[in-house]
Amino acid sequence: MQIARDWKDYELLDTGNGEKLERWGDVILRRPDPQIIWPIAAEHQAWKQADGHYHRSSSGGGEWSFRRTLPDRWKISYGPLKFHIRPTSFKHTGLFPEQAVNWSWMMDKIRSADRPIRVLNLFAYTGGATVASAAAGAEVCHVDAAKGMVQWAKENAQLSGLESAPIRYITDDVFKFVQREERRGRQYEAIIMDPPSYGRGPNGEMWKLEENLFPFLESCLSILSDRPLFMLVNSYTTGLSPTVLHNLLQMSVGRKFGGTLDCGEIGLPITRSGLTLPCGIYGRWESQS
Repeated sequence: MQIARDWKDYELLDTGNGEKLERWGDVILRRPDPQIIWPIAAEHQAWKQADGHYHRSSSGGGEWSFRRTLPDRWKISYGPLKFHIRPTSFKHTGLFPEQAVNWSWMMDKIRSADRPIRVLNLFAYTGGATVASAAAGAEVCHVDAAKGMVQWAKENAQLSGLESAPIRYITDDVFKFVQREERRGRQYEAIIMDPPSYGRGPNGEMWKLEENLFPFLESCLSILSDRPLFMLVNSYTTGLSPTVLHNLLQMSVGRKFGGTLDCGEIGLPITRSGLTLPCGIYGRWESQS
């Protein structure tokens, strides 16, 4: 397991009873997490004094309650990377801190490549991987279907001093975008993606990860350059194992380009218990040269 241990502005304080207690800068949030099926060792005062608590509804969704007035958004840092944090109506904050292990990995790969690297970030959300890639010197194309997330990514890049970096922001359906890039003859040395379990396109097209991930991976091969550097696939889909992801990557990018594969879990250290919270899986393909 790859564990994100290098945070200073984020900390997973405690877990239990389906919830996690987190520090985002100087703000303490209490949020649900379906992976946490163990009990709270002791619901100490910090649990009761969380600044924000997301209460899940039995009918679906949920809502936040706040013990004090929080700013509309606030800033946290991971090394030179800076991000705006904001509690959203879907319990999220705009950042998945466990992804820091992937940011560090891709930054090292880009910096050590010693050649120009173009990165395509698909299902790019608020741009954690975009900011990391650009900070390492890559040219980046950031693609997400949600206009608000693309704007949030722009703000994160500006926070990190990357407002003049070669980042192209695209609000579009990622499948159609990849097809257009193939027709245009555009290619990339690296592709990053965080595909959802389920989704719907602008014309009602249905995406199911277990049915569509492999053909989508294969379609992305046509826009990888003749000298690809890496492909990174993240997944939070319950039931998708690292071994399945390894097989998918081996049968697509591995079959075409050779290279090496590393697939596994990513997680966060829990301060109070010393345990680790699993937070999804990753698949990293990289070239041998």
